Amino acid sequence: MSEQQPTVMGAGQHEMPFAIVLGEPLTTPPQDLYIPPDALEVFLEAFEGPLDLLLYLIKRQNLDVLNIPIAEITRQYMEYVEVMKELRLELAAEYLVMAAMLAEIKSRMLLPRPVEADDEEDPRAELIRRLQEYERFKQAAEDIDELPRVERDIHLASVQPPDLKQERPDPDVDLRELLLALSEVLRRADMFTHHHIQRESLSVRERMSQVLSKLEPNKFIEFTTLFTAEEGRLGVVVSFLAVLELLKAHLIELVQAEPFAPIYVSAAGGAQADE
Repeated sequence: MSEQQPTVMGAGQHEMPFAIVLGEPLTTPPQDLYIPPDALEVFLEAFEGPLDLLLYLIKRQNLDVLNIPIAEITRQYMEYVEVMKELRLELAAEYLVMAAMLAEIKSRMLLPRPVEADDEEDPRAELIRRLQEYERFKQAAEDIDELPRVERDIHLASVQPPDLKQERPDPDVDLRELLLALSEVLRRADMFTHHHIQRESLSVRERMSQVLSKLEPNKFIEFTTLFTAEEGRLGVVVSFLAVLELLKAHLIELVQAEPFAPIYVSAAGGAQADE
């Protein structure tokens, strides 16, 4: 017999350590090393329970849930349970409960039924109800999972808006603005122009009193509401002259937020008291 020669590794080759403990490589395992059975666990997400497995077996063969062939399904189910028992018994416990239920259903279907028990409930009814309920919940969970989800499908963006707070002085009311507003009122007044058999004289003084009666201090109304288009051009002109007279006497105030914006009228402080 030839003596066995030790294996000699080539120059530059080193044996790969299987672990490093406290910075030191270990090339041979310790003699007293104990590895518990649960040190390595492999979780399979193929089935989430016995009902999920049954539903898979039924759909794989395009079977009708309402008419399950218990014998064939039970055989296929038990094959899977045997595999689970070899891997981990605790994980297969709930599967064994379902296996017992399938065996009970199978035995009840094999036993002859009494004649008077024709209306007896199908032994598969409870299993079918549970399968249908599980299928509905599973489909609902899949539909919810497909909905867009924040941080997965949708990413929210945030941005700091610029400072929009700006202070701007109110512009002075120009006479041209008054004339433009007057022209708009006159244009509408032309639409109501009609003939009068008798014409009443219009007093600017009386119209000034009517304008003041509509106004209150610190309460603004729109400039165009002081005019009545149905009075025609003459009535509008008299109302405009009354407004100018009131402005001249400092009895009313005109305010405009910005150029080309509506003009508002308010009674000056103490105007009504003087009247």
